[in-house]
Amino acid sequence: MSEPTPQVEVRRSGRRRRTVSAYVEDDRIVVLVPDNLSKAEERDWVRKMVARLQRREQRSRRTDEDLMRRACELNDRYLGGIAEPQSVKWVANQRSRWGSCTPGDRAIRLSERLQKMPDWVVDYVLMHELAHLLEPGHSDAFWGWVGHYPHTEKAKGYLLGWSEAARLDPPPGTDAAMPGDAD
Repeated sequence: MSEPTPQVEVRRSGRRRRTVSAYVEDDRIVVLVPDNLSKAEERDWVRKMVARLQRREQRSRRTDEDLMRRACELNDRYLGGIAEPQSVKWVANQRSRWGSCTPGDRAIRLSERLQKMPDWVVDYVLMHELAHLLEPGHSDAFWGWVGHYPHTEKAKGYLLGWSEAARLDPPPGTDAAMPGDAD
């Protein structure tokens, strides 16, 4: 099955002399080109830049299987293998949380918003949810388990900054108050 053809917007600039760049904006790819390019050169650059962005997107797409495998690796490395999830998957319906866990069925769900974040941030959220398989609340024992992950504080800071920038609720465990902090 082939990828759908993306909508592309070309923006020419008299100030741009030699460089061509591209980025995704909303549902389209924007390609910035110098004003002095011929139409043939423009078509060639658009083709190259769209292909480059699509390759990058394909590389960064993480599957549910990748997520489950990573959760198992983190569980083994930092929790001694005792927090065994039954399922770990990406979900689109979490707009105010980064992840959630249902200890009864050992299911972990992570917000798709995390997919483009650094691996160490995703790992932290996985560790947070894995720790809920051992301790359901946000007790000192829970944070003790989460603290086994060496990038915990850095990742919490990253998510706090991202949340503030996006005007979302901060992650649990930060100093900022968060209504509905239960996972």
